[in-house]
Amino acid sequence: MKRTIYHGSSKIVRTPVFGAGASGNDFGLGFYCTDDPAVAGEWAVSRRTDGFINRYTIETDGLRIINLSSPGYCILHWLGVLLSYREFDACTSMAYQATDYIRSVFSADYQNCDCMIGFRADNCNFAFAQSFLEGELSYRQLSDSIRLGDTGRQFVLKSNRAFDRVLFYGYSIADASGQYPAAISRDRRAMMRHASLLSSTDAGRKSRPDLYVDQIVSERIGPYDPRLII
Repeated sequence: MKRTIYHGSSKIVRTPVFGAGASGNDFGLGFYCTDDPAVAGEWAVSRRTDGFINRYTIETDGLRIINLSSPGYCILHWLGVLLSYREFDACTSMAYQATDYIRSVFSADYQNCDCMIGFRADNCNFAFAQSFLEGELSYRQLSDSIRLGDTGRQFVLKSNRAFDRVLFYGYSIADASGQYPAAISRDRRAMMRHASLLSSTDAGRKSRPDLYVDQIVSERIGPYDPRLII
């Protein structure tokens, strides 16, 4: 199947290079794209500087793609991959234990895949994940916040096989005057949602049963536990 993907950048990228980029990105080293050109445009700009929305096609038949948003995974698989690459502040003993447990139990075979699909850990989603690890948000609150957010899903090329199949198909200008305010507005909505969730956490614990990270760790809850299906 041929798929159209977009990469937001400050420059035109005609030939993505395998092995380039930063290893500390959400899913490690790779070429980060999205199916949504509007989201790519937001990634491309700064406050006063326009960017470029690079457009590509990729033939995905035969590629091993891990889709962390598919029914075979839960939000803790996404978090497990994130914890392998991004640095979190484990300020409490519980957060430290949770980080180690989720990273080891909710792993995905991302080392041997060609591409990965999953939510972007922007500042807001990163804050949601941090609050969950510290026991401030429940599993349901974390999952709903990430899945119902509008930050877009990343399509990440991870192998030489994937890079060999991507073809540059042109570009368009990402206008900072429109795209930057859109990105700020998106962040503001997410942070307001985060603040609202934190303010209601105590009431939520009392009003209905839900899973929190201390329970997930202490009960050794695994990927196929029915309580994780929401």
